[in-house]
Amino acid sequence: MTTLGRGHHLRLADGLGSLPTPYGEHFVRLFTHGTLDVELYAPRGTDPQQPHSRDEVYVVASGSGTFFCDAMRVVFQPGDVLFVPAGVEHRFEDFSDDLAVWVFFYGPEGGEDAASAESA
Repeated sequence: MTTLGRGHHLRLADGLGSLPTPYGEHFVRLFTHGTLDVELYAPRGTDPQQPHSRDEVYVVASGSGTFFCDAMRVVFQPGDVLFVPAGVEHRFEDFSDDLAVWVFFYGPEGGEDAASAESA
């Protein structure tokens, strides 16, 4: 994990060079700041994800396929942005062997909607 000062530059090639991890994981956390965690995720074959406890944004760096989120499916390609609220079932399906996505986790546990509801 990288914790840097004011400026930051993350490279796709550097993240991919860390995958899979020594533990066989297909994601690596590259940066953290406050509630923001930036990861690179590059599943191979299948995507075994479970719902996460915080909101997340995916930015597709390479690859294409179908993204399942909350009973809906969309076709994705490089450059696309995908949002998943905390606690929602989601996964990449029928994706190419070169799939790599930047993942941005942020906000409080339970997601921003839960935090807004609690403060109302």
